[in-house]
Amino acid sequence: MLRQVLAVTRINLASIPQRFWLSLSTVVAVGLVVMVLLSFLSMAAGFRRTLASSGADDVAIALRAGARAEVNSVIGRDQVRLLEDAPGLVRDPQGKPVSSAELYLVVDGIKRSSQTKANLPLRGIGEQGAAVRQGIRVTEGRMFAPGSNEVVVGKSLLREFEGFELGRTVRLASGNWTVVGIFEADGSVFESEIWADLPVVQSLFNRNNVFQTMRMRLTGPDALTQLVAYNDGDPRLKLEVKSEKDYFADQSSETSDLIQKLGWPLAIAMALGALAGALNTMYSSVASRSVEIATLRAIGFGGFPAFVGTLVESLLLAAIGGVLGALFAWLIFDGFSASTLGASFTQVVFSFRLTPGLIGQGIALALVVGLIGGLLPAIRAARMPIVQGLQG
Repeated sequence: MLRQVLAVTRINLASIPQRFWLSLSTVVAVGLVVMVLLSFLSMAAGFRRTLASSGADDVAIALRAGARAEVNSVIGRDQVRLLEDAPGLVRDPQGKPVSSAELYLVVDGIKRSSQTKANLPLRGIGEQGAAVRQGIRVTEGRMFAPGSNEVVVGKSLLREFEGFELGRTVRLASGNWTVVGIFEADGSVFESEIWADLPVVQSLFNRNNVFQTMRMRLTGPDALTQLVAYNDGDPRLKLEVKSEKDYFADQSSETSDLIQKLGWPLAIAMALGALAGALNTMYSSVASRSVEIATLRAIGFGGFPAFVGTLVESLLLAAIGGVLGALFAWLIFDGFSASTLGASFTQVVFSFRLTPGLIGQGIALALVVGLIGGLLPAIRAARMPIVQGLQG
């Protein structure tokens, strides 16, 4: 039986060039399905990676209770002072906590690719705003001077939006600002932001004595428990305190889930079209080999080898389409830079990321199409009457 299966399978595969264009159409259809699916999945993975790399276990963030994003939060000056006295915070040689009360605002920008307006995040930070974060490096120019209308711009934001080149003057709200520096942040979400001096931002945007978040560097991940207990025990605070890592995990989940929920239905809809093509190809394969199948049956071959041979042919065509679709998706999308609207209603710049696990999902979908598309034709080949096949 095994020799029969191998012989029939070899004959089936050798006859594929006789149906070159039909076979090619199946390969192309499956490849397009996989490429579309992987484009969405790599987008979601890249977005998740950007936000995940932004959070740290040893940095806590405080927001107004119930606020899902920084832009929706409000913290008063008295609450900031209370948090500065909290236990578990890293302190500098002068005893001051390494913390940053911040203001997060939305300003206009112009996308380079489409020349359309987009919401960009302007963050007002204090003197320790960079120190409280990891991996912040000014790569061009310098950090803004306190008390001045100067901004520094994230490297990713500069790549996707125009008008923020070093030395340029930009109009934000009612004032003109000079771009004096470009900074990197290890590819995190902070590279999608504009930073300026907090008191200047508060003054020009009429937000005096108002903050939205408070970031605090902790002595260690375990210190978060102390900070949360301190917050919960003081009725003047009653803020929501969590690790920065958890905050960005919550931020990424909603958008990445939405991207995947768009990608899978579209890929499945296209897969139905590819399935129709696979069925047509395999039925044509069986019909063109009807005399051959009947002859083999007449000399003693069983129906099972014909079933397996037809199914293997369908799976092979689908696998080739899946591999080619994954290859083109990798060449086109992996590392591709884009921006999308985040939870704070501002643009987040990120790069598509195609992982081996995602490629596996794409090829698995291709094999499912090949399996379903080859199953009915394979059953037909196995059950074909000898007399009918010889007359074909």
